[in-house]
Amino acid sequence: MRYQGRRVVVTGADGFIGSHVVEALVAEGADVTALALYNAFDSHGWLDDLAPDVRAKVKLVRGDVRDGGFMMRLLAGQEVCFHLAALIAIPYSYDAPQSYVATNVQGTLNVLEAARAHGLARVVHTSTSEVYGTAQTEPMDETHPLQGQSPYSASKIGADMMAEAYARSFELPVVTLRPFNTFGPRQSERAVIASTIRQILDPACEAIRLGDLSPRRDFTFVTDTAEAFLAVGLADGLQFGSAYNGGTGRAVTIGQLVETLQRVTGSNKPIQSEAARMRPAGSEVRALLADHARLTAATGWAPKLSLEDGLASTVAWWRGRLSGGRARSATDYVV
Repeated sequence: MRYQGRRVVVTGADGFIGSHVVEALVAEGADVTALALYNAFDSHGWLDDLAPDVRAKVKLVRGDVRDGGFMMRLLAGQEVCFHLAALIAIPYSYDAPQSYVATNVQGTLNVLEAARAHGLARVVHTSTSEVYGTAQTEPMDETHPLQGQSPYSASKIGADMMAEAYARSFELPVVTLRPFNTFGPRQSERAVIASTIRQILDPACEAIRLGDLSPRRDFTFVTDTAEAFLAVGLADGLQFGSAYNGGTGRAVTIGQLVETLQRVTGSNKPIQSEAARMRPAGSEVRALLADHARLTAATGWAPKLSLEDGLASTVAWWRGRLSGGRARSATDYVV
């Protein structure tokens, strides 16, 4: 119970990874305040799917990291902030890049300012392996050059640099966790694993429609990623302002990933590669493969679940999801 009684706030708690971080913190006995983006649907995102006994232990708050005054009030009296709030869908960053800067850079600045004003003991800022761009060396450690190959990744580079600047300029105890491709239950269908599973399981979908099958990715199951957050949130001896990679150190192509999913599900649906699902040529990240040695040395963290076991768990969650009446029509899968 490392977090027993600690006052912790999680931004982006309504999201995929954020909701799992909240679950892990509750299990550790933390006093959790969970921030969900304000909306008009009386929803707290994926927090609404938490078990009732878990949800009852969480203080649910709606708001927006883009509002500096709100963040100043939210972080008052807190000890640790896990900052996961971000716009993350890469395809939409091509259409609306300014919104990514507003949320990912300005929103992060607001978190850092509030944490500084209230003297928080630790801020864990969330980065992404996308900031590295296509691998120039493998595996990729934290010294790998940063490359803005999409407006999304550029905004996250800006946020990472802001975290570094606040550590250097104001001695803010902020650490950057850089997860590689996380997957698991509750992930949006904008992600390749969730999209592929949905298409495999849905009888209305006659083929698996994907983009480029050749890029390689390092996939980490979400509970392992959540544990990395908790490890970084309390570990001694971390270098503030610095980044730590969270990944498995193993990579597969998207094509190999789909083959594994077909084996796990027993599917024989054909695969169709569609140009409309591909990134612009100069923007595609060809390979991401983590070197997590620095994170492991600093915290003792290491991934536990294999890719196939993680996929089986995710498939089981999707089977339950679809049995609850979330089937689609075939036309829903057409770009």
